[in-house]
Order: sequence, then C-alpha cells, then structure tokens
Amino acid sequence: MPRKPVTWYIATPADGIIEMSREAGTPVNLAASVGEVVDHPAPCVNKWFDESRFSYFRMVKRVGEALEDTGMCPTWPVRLWTVEPLGETGNWSQRHYPYRLLSHQIRVLEETDAHRALGAAGRDVLDVIQHEIPQRTAHWAADWDADPEGMSERKWNWEQCGGPTCGSGRWADSLAMAVSHNRRESAAQTWIEHLARDTVDQVLADTGASLMARCYAYSRATGCAVAAQHQARFEPYVLDALRGVGLDSPAPIAA
Repeated sequence: MPRKPVTWYIATPADGIIEMSREAGTPVNLAASVGEVVDHPAPCVNKWFDESRFSYFRMVKRVGEALEDTGMCPTWPVRLWTVEPLGETGNWSQRHYPYRLLSHQIRVLEETDAHRALGAAGRDVLDVIQHEIPQRTAHWAADWDADPEGMSERKWNWEQCGGPTCGSGRWADSLAMAVSHNRRESAAQTWIEHLARDTVDQVLADTGASLMARCYAYSRATGCAVAAQHQARFEPYVLDALRGVGLDSPAPIAA
C-alpha cells in the first residue's frame, strides 16, 4: 500500500512573514511566495545546528505543534501554510522530534485554516476564547472580590478534591497536558492558555478587579479553553473538573 503523502506546516504572523526571518533581518514572506520555491537567505553551514536565530526553515507534520519554536508571541490571528521541503533535510533528534523537519529550501504550497494549529477542535477553542471567556470574566472576578476568603476555600477544594461528579482541577490539568503531548498538541495547549489569559487581561484592563480576582479568572478561563480543546476526548468527569463546574453556583450555606 502506498504511503500517504506527508503534509508539512509553517505558522507565521498575520503578515505572512516567518517571524525568525524578520528578527534576523532577512524577512521571508510566505504570503507573497505561494506556488514558488524559496531558498533560505542565510543557510547554516553546520547542519543542522543553530548558527543564528534563523539558520534553516522549520516545519512540522503534526499541525498541533506548528506554533512551537516559531519566535512568535502567542497572539491571534496567525496564518498557517503547507510547504514542501526540497533538497537535503534534517532533524535535531528523530527520537525527540519525530514530527519536525529542517531544510534550506521549500516550496510554498498553500494557506490553510489557521485554527488547525490550536488542535483538532481549534475552531471550538477560538469560539470559547473570543466569546465565552469575555462574557464570563467580569463575573468570575466579581465573585472573587465579593468574598475572597470564601472563594479561596472553594477554589482550593476544586483544585485539590473535586466533587461528587467530577475530579480535581489539578488532576484534570495534568491529564490534559499528558493527552496534549500524546496527540502532539502541546504547542497548541500552550498557546490556548496564553490566549485565554490575554482575553482575561483585556476584559479586566479598566476595572478595579484585584490581582487575586484576576488570577482566579485566569484559572477559570484556561480551564474552559482547554476543556474545549479536549471536548471529544474526555468524559464529563474530566471536562467538568477543567471547567470548574460548581464554582459559579452560590456557596452552600452552613447549617
């Protein structure tokens, strides 16, 4: 049976320029090179080691890792390109980076949907980050500042103990990280968490929310976003732990 062709990906900022090439002073614009062969402007001599920040083209075949090692700060939007490596290729370590390839020449094939870089559920993740988190952040912060001591206790119980219908928050976080690694979506999860925290910062920028309220909103936002990333992989017992189900309900009244 013939092997399925490998698709290789490179992620760039919205202008299409490889970020590390920009930093090196030799910008390579993939958006302006679709269908063309592009030679590396300053290829390294000692293959495949870094002689500069931009010694070769870096590409991945696992799209969930396309945002790893790009030189970009986690912001959105980004652009995602499929490319064909040409000429001699290499790798730092086939054992540790089996999904990565390095080359000094590529052909830029086409632009593809950028949300794929955030994992198999990238579109749903963006919906949570762009719509759900902005709607809920102020409420999370207000809950904390209205009762810091009570919310601190409830947050601790969620993180360490969970509840009758879900596991603990920390256990769910570690499980999500392990699955992201196994599915080659580690870079995707890292970016998802950054984007979720950035959204919280934007919502609370001009409010009087306390630092601890902001930190609490971070934990809730990242949990909701990562739950969206793994929505099709986990049962409610894990997803509810990530989302902190129960923390938004009124605190139980002591008898």
